[in-house]
Amino acid sequence: MVTGPFPGVAEQHSRHLTIPSTSLVDVPGTSHRWHLLDNGAELEAAGITPAGTLLCVHGNPTWSYLWRSLFSHVSQHALPWRIIAVDQLDMGFSERTGVFRRLADRVNDLGDLTDALGLDGPVTTVGHDWGGIISLGWAAAHREQLAGVVLTNTAVHPAGFELPAALQLASHPAVHGWGTTSTDAFLRVTHSLATPALAPEIREAYMAPYTTAAQRTGVGNFVADIPFAADHPSRPALDSISAAVRELTVPALLLWGPKDPVFSDRYLRDLMDRLPQAKVHRFEGAGHLVAEDRDIATPIFQWLAAGAGDAARAASLQDYRPMLAQLDERTADHSAAVVDVNPPRSLSWAQLGQRVNDLARGLEQIGVRPGSRVNLLVPPGIELTTLIYACLRLGAVIVVADAGLGTKGLGRAIKGAGPQFLIGIQRALIGAKALNWPGTRIAATQLPPVLAKVLGVEHTVPELLAAGAAGAPAAADFTPADPDADAAVLFTSGSTGPAKGVVYTHRQLAAMRDTLAATYGLEPGSALVAGFAPFALLGPALGATSVTPDMDVTSPKTLTAAALADAAAAVDATVVFASPAALANVLETRDQLTGAQRRALQKVSLLLSAGAPIPEPLLAEVQQLAPNAAVHTPYGMTEALPVTDIDLAGIRAAGAGNGVCVGTPVAGASVAVAVLDAEGEPATEPSTEPGLTGEILVRAPHVKDRYDRLWITEQHSTSIPGWHRTGDVGHLDAQGRLWVEGRLGHVLRTASGPLTPVEAEHLAQSVPGAGRAALVPVGPAGAQRAVLVMETVPPARKPGPANPEFSGQVRAAVAAAGIEVCAVLVVPELPTDIRHNSKIDRAHLAGWAAATLAGGRIRKP
Repeated sequence: MVTGPFPGVAEQHSRHLTIPSTSLVDVPGTSHRWHLLDNGAELEAAGITPAGTLLCVHGNPTWSYLWRSLFSHVSQHALPWRIIAVDQLDMGFSERTGVFRRLADRVNDLGDLTDALGLDGPVTTVGHDWGGIISLGWAAAHREQLAGVVLTNTAVHPAGFELPAALQLASHPAVHGWGTTSTDAFLRVTHSLATPALAPEIREAYMAPYTTAAQRTGVGNFVADIPFAADHPSRPALDSISAAVRELTVPALLLWGPKDPVFSDRYLRDLMDRLPQAKVHRFEGAGHLVAEDRDIATPIFQWLAAGAGDAARAASLQDYRPMLAQLDERTADHSAAVVDVNPPRSLSWAQLGQRVNDLARGLEQIGVRPGSRVNLLVPPGIELTTLIYACLRLGAVIVVADAGLGTKGLGRAIKGAGPQFLIGIQRALIGAKALNWPGTRIAATQLPPVLAKVLGVEHTVPELLAAGAAGAPAAADFTPADPDADAAVLFTSGSTGPAKGVVYTHRQLAAMRDTLAATYGLEPGSALVAGFAPFALLGPALGATSVTPDMDVTSPKTLTAAALADAAAAVDATVVFASPAALANVLETRDQLTGAQRRALQKVSLLLSAGAPIPEPLLAEVQQLAPNAAVHTPYGMTEALPVTDIDLAGIRAAGAGNGVCVGTPVAGASVAVAVLDAEGEPATEPSTEPGLTGEILVRAPHVKDRYDRLWITEQHSTSIPGWHRTGDVGHLDAQGRLWVEGRLGHVLRTASGPLTPVEAEHLAQSVPGAGRAALVPVGPAGAQRAVLVMETVPPARKPGPANPEFSGQVRAAVAAAGIEVCAVLVVPELPTDIRHNSKIDRAHLAGWAAATLAGGRIRKP
């Protein structure tokens, strides 16, 4: 009997149904009593005809309670969907049949139930854990009714996969009976996987159907029925369902918790291979009980409503021209294409083209195919350039998750992208071994045999080059990549949360190249110093001779003036690209420059810097260092680089204002804003009216294709059709220039309306003795107060409230713009992202400021 009510479950949704069984495991004429949650009667009473049915199947050891959020979502939004969440037989509050029910029996049981319910309209299955494979078995047998498939942390267990360690333990004869049936240990362990921990009343609800050993027989039988061995009685049924999944062509949605010790990301990758049409979202930080850890109801209903429509995209600037066009056109060019400065080395265009083709053939021989994901953990330089273009030659997808994300962020990015191959330097391979990163291991250099074996290295780049060269391939031997196929997964900096994978197609990468060429006049014959790793991807495609300065790319602050000048001298550079943090250190170390090094920088005609706002005084000093360069600061992001552009003269002409002036849209790009309302929420329509603050929207042919395995994030970013929502806020002025006022997540929701942070920060930084500043909120939304957290010159010795004199000066400076600050706090150094060393972590500072103002010990942020 149901002993509810249970939190989050409406009593009218709980029902019992006794139906005949057609399972061969039951005696003919047997009927079983099922329990299910069903809102069908509620919809009928309201006169609502459902758009379809969600058939939800739980796994082990949960019950239909797992799906309660779907019912709440439908009730709150009056959505016309019928939801049927079953308690499988021997589970939840359904009958204990006294018979061992195997996978085939459970699929048959589910069919008996849906037949009895008379389901004849479109049905979308929703499954979790072993309920996932059972729901897929029903889907394969009812294709005429099937409208879609939703899966959360489940598997179809292809041959060759080991049983997860947690299930190996639970199924061991010495543990199985005690762990799953005699005691409630298996249930408690499963419930402990929730992150954050389940509330006591929720945990009790999950335990309610399983309070005695007799009620837990299904739990034990479920574990015993896992068909991990080839001769297991349920293996034929599993193999049949696994094969049938590939034939399902209906829309699919995979929602995943990657912190799952049972169904890890490798099972997600297998499902993606079997259901290539699936939309995928990985909830970083969520685990096995993803329906408890995160809101899955909202994305499920968004997906149901989205259908097959895709956001419109801006037209390309010109006809598609492959990224390797320059290489293919310069096979007889013996001028330098790529240069390394430490140790000194260079390749001509002819040599680079041959090397790319040799490596592509070698990679092809070990199984790299169009669409294969290849993770490149190699510093910028000749090796990385060769690897990038060899992958593009094959149509493989490069995964560029750089060490600038930090060890934790890098591992999270690699596991999220799920590469089939991983190519790295020794340090990266050690990390891959220690942290179990996916992919066939390939060493960038030759390693001692013993070390290679320990690290699981199966190939080396020198071996692949030699194997490819033996076939003497020509570029014409390769099939051109599909322009609209995936080409690259690049990662955001992680400064506003876990780094997001951003997918570009070959056409979009080419559009990025063409936008840079059209905006800055970059053309064959240019010479580029790439002080920012992503430009290693674009230099050869632009026809520019490229060099990376001698620096630690994971720390932009390590770029010295001498290293920049030496790199410029190595290629007679005409163009330099470096981040603001890198340029700041270049200026700090400029006194070390020799006369020859200064002359090398005087030859630079274009200097670009992006990644964070750059103060005009800093740019002016950079101009003095490269007096003949046009100094530009393009605004953009990993999802669209660049978006707008402005030079030093333009910044001076714009003067002071609310935010940072980042100029006008680059070639082929359009910019608008989604105006903020009184609560700080963006509108749903774009506006180009001057002076209105809103979320910045971008449209361009080089905007990313999508976020990788982050379907929910992608839906949000494209929710205004035809535009990419950047997450930044700003306004357009009467001259069409864009002013960036901060991030949408950093807007203060005050009692008098939304307040963007940048203007206040600039005013605070104008006070003598002030360094960088961050305006952060404290208090509840709608009544937030402003706090300024600041660096000082010289740096504060310890964090805490600013001295009264300095605090008064800051408050007065900010008050001139009508902004009231409730506190000024100083810190020795503001926390910033790893990649750029520039983007301040305001979300972290807001929490620190709130704790500091609440009293108690003041800690370092």
